[in-house]
Amino acid sequence: MTALPRVTYSNIAEDFSGVHAHLDALIPEVETRLLGRRHGAFVAGRDRDEGRIAVLASPIDRSLILGEFPISSPALVEEAVAAARGACSSWRALGWEKRIAILRAGAAALARRKYEVSAACLIEVGKSRIEAVGEIEEAIDLIGYYCAEMERNDGFAAPRPAAVPGESSRVVLRPYGVFGVIAPFNFPVALSLGMMSAALAAGNTVVFKPGEASALTGRLIVEALIEGGMPDGVVNLIYGGRETGEALVRCPGVDGFAFTGSNAVGMAILRHAASSRGNRPVLAEMGGKNPTFVTASADLDVAAQGMARSAFGLQGQKCSAGSKVYVARAVVDAYVERLIAITARLAVGDPRHAGIFMGPIVNAASLARFHGAVEEAQRDGRVLHGGRHLSGDLFDRGPYVAPTIVAGLDNDHRLNREELFLPFLSVLPFDALDTAIADANRDDYGLAAGIYTREETELDRFLTTIEAGVLYANRPSGATTGAWPGIQTFCGWKGSGTSGKGGLGSWYVPQFLREQSHTIAAW
Repeated sequence: MTALPRVTYSNIAEDFSGVHAHLDALIPEVETRLLGRRHGAFVAGRDRDEGRIAVLASPIDRSLILGEFPISSPALVEEAVAAARGACSSWRALGWEKRIAILRAGAAALARRKYEVSAACLIEVGKSRIEAVGEIEEAIDLIGYYCAEMERNDGFAAPRPAAVPGESSRVVLRPYGVFGVIAPFNFPVALSLGMMSAALAAGNTVVFKPGEASALTGRLIVEALIEGGMPDGVVNLIYGGRETGEALVRCPGVDGFAFTGSNAVGMAILRHAASSRGNRPVLAEMGGKNPTFVTASADLDVAAQGMARSAFGLQGQKCSAGSKVYVARAVVDAYVERLIAITARLAVGDPRHAGIFMGPIVNAASLARFHGAVEEAQRDGRVLHGGRHLSGDLFDRGPYVAPTIVAGLDNDHRLNREELFLPFLSVLPFDALDTAIADANRDDYGLAAGIYTREETELDRFLTTIEAGVLYANRPSGATTGAWPGIQTFCGWKGSGTSGKGGLGSWYVPQFLREQSHTIAAW
């Protein structure tokens, strides 16, 4: 096959015709070969098919069955933790050099199946083709980056000065043991492998629970790691929803947790870990409200493009999705006109086809949340665009909605403060940038934020005063979205994270390790 261009979240001007041609042929094949099968859990190196069977359907079309997945019982969760604990000492003793070689082999296995896993991810989540392929590329890069960090830091061991003659001292970082990794549905490959690969490179073993709606890709990525030579018990896969997650969190054999999802669930995990034995870290990324600021000096066309991509990409189901845009009053009408024009051109439909920007939202609960948000916006403000549950043909077989822009809501309205996880954007006029930034800083969240300005002083005010961990300026590819491993770190402040140090950067892997100093006197 001719080499195809690499897909990221930022190279939006690339010619992807070759990628689309390849997917045209591959997607039907993947549906025939992978969908509708029984996919077991994976514990201690073998498949486990027991348990109540969940039959999962694609949000694209409820008649498209992803497969049958046995829900892991609390007893199987305990077995998975025991298997991970049994593999701890041998995995740690293997040494970081051999561990990262195995992880890199797993990344190579995933790379060989990149488009197959992309197609499965697309069908499972309902994301667009380019979003799906970009996610697999990101996952491969995440594994590579975290392995490189182990190399760069020599396994996180460093000498220290001796306090007295005849002594030697050093500091080493050592793995905790077993990590429970609980992943969300929206980036089921990149976020799962990002958390797992950091834990594994550091020397921990893993019990992995993918999102309830993303069991298929959960299975596929574990298969890639096993193909790379992962020893039995080092990675264990369990399936299920809240009940399975709670069983994992309650299990005393787990030494730490990595979680991506809602603030409510992340904080519940943190409280449980804090009230139980030992010092169990909880590395949680927990959503955001993600404001953008458009000043009077901004290029309004670029600002409208970046905002639409950020608010409506993946149907707004990103923790970094643009959720509200503060616009200088002097340009708000001109900006909104451009924003609506771009949004109206976004194609909503079956994301298995080229040219579709927005697929369905994930499920009936999200659809109910959309209806509620639209009703509140109509009652308390104005719906400028969208606000519709789409119907007819395919739209009757999945939860499809129009990208929605609203205005006229009070700054403290619930829709301007709570994370919605929907293609729903609120426009807020402002008279002074400092006032707008101060208002945004009152949010409980602090994940991502963006600005469009051509004034150096405005950019500086934003960079030095906004309370968020991931900042972008003047980006046409996404106002608040598009972080990439080793380039932008992804750190949630306030209610968006638990540690103050994020993924995709140099401070992530060390959080899966604890410090130990060695002082040895000569004998």
